[in-house]
Amino acid sequence: MPADHLPLDGLLVVDLSQFLAGPYASLRLQDLGARVIKVERPDKGDLSRSLYLSDTMLDGENTIFHAINRGKESIALNLKCTAGLNALKKLVSKADVFIQNFRPGVIERLGLAYDDVQKFAPHVVYGSVSGYGPDGPWARYPGQDLLAQARSGAMWLNGDEGQGPVPFGLAVADMFAGANLAQGILASLVRRGMSGKGAHVETSLLESMVDFQFEMLATHLNDGGRPPRRAEYRSAHAGLAAPYGVYRTSDGYIAIAMTPVDRLADLLDLEALEAFGDAPRSWFAERDTIKRLIAAYLAERTTDHWLDLLEPHDVWCARVLGWQDLLEHEAFQRLDMLQTVERQGGGAMRLTRSPLRINGARGMSNRAAPAIGAHSAMIRDEFDL
Repeated sequence: MPADHLPLDGLLVVDLSQFLAGPYASLRLQDLGARVIKVERPDKGDLSRSLYLSDTMLDGENTIFHAINRGKESIALNLKCTAGLNALKKLVSKADVFIQNFRPGVIERLGLAYDDVQKFAPHVVYGSVSGYGPDGPWARYPGQDLLAQARSGAMWLNGDEGQGPVPFGLAVADMFAGANLAQGILASLVRRGMSGKGAHVETSLLESMVDFQFEMLATHLNDGGRPPRRAEYRSAHAGLAAPYGVYRTSDGYIAIAMTPVDRLADLLDLEALEAFGDAPRSWFAERDTIKRLIAAYLAERTTDHWLDLLEPHDVWCARVLGWQDLLEHEAFQRLDMLQTVERQGGGAMRLTRSPLRINGARGMSNRAAPAIGAHSAMIRDEFDL
């Protein structure tokens, strides 16, 4: 889809954020057509170019940086000198959105807190993302994904009971915070269209992780504070009964979601499950016993065998795929979720595309993440900085 057909075409986003949460928010806005100018330090740029741990590097920069900053422009500004700071303020005054994710206190010292920006750019929608909110005993702790996961309680929902806390295998706190920030920014842009006034949109890694757990927390808060209890065997959701989980077959794995145990017993012709009848309470209380019975039985035949048996009866089940299986599958290829982008200086990268379709079309950009300050001269000239 051409950029001028996307809903945010014509909007300017100035992004002072680093690492993942803030840049993820501006990536979502860029995918919707906004122009994103990334403000970086002249020497090292965004710290995630080199500090984010990755074993795949391109010219000294990791692939994750490129994935989350594709299609953006970069201007290098030294915010420790008056000229650089004044240039940034002038750029922000001409922007629609400004994003920052400094620790509390840093943006205030730069004179770019929301109250400061309001004085010279009252129309700007100002996005802030932190680790744990603007104040409180955790406010100055590092806003890092694993640490936010650790403080959120979410690690006690992963893995099997008795396993100890298990973190997610992705930076989910960063990604959810970025998605929440983008959502708030979009809503505030709609409000600005009616009132002409900007707004301050704030979220944090912790708030986003708490919101992510609303399903389980709702039970905990209204059930006498009863803590979640993971299944001891093949746990997949602390709040759901058997057979919910992933099971080994003779040649792979199959996932089975919410299915009545008595119905599964009939379809599998597994007499051992009949003892648990049609009482959902027993399916939770005895879920480890039930899962072990199902696991032993499913391990005897192939995944295809069980899918052929269960899917025609509308049992919610699926083959567990690896990345290669996913990427080669027609269902994934029909989504057209991958793109090739050109790196400055030569070379190409394959990256994912926006998860959104607008009027049936998905946006595409053939530009990789910019080199530090790659667009400085052009931006300075355009905005008279």
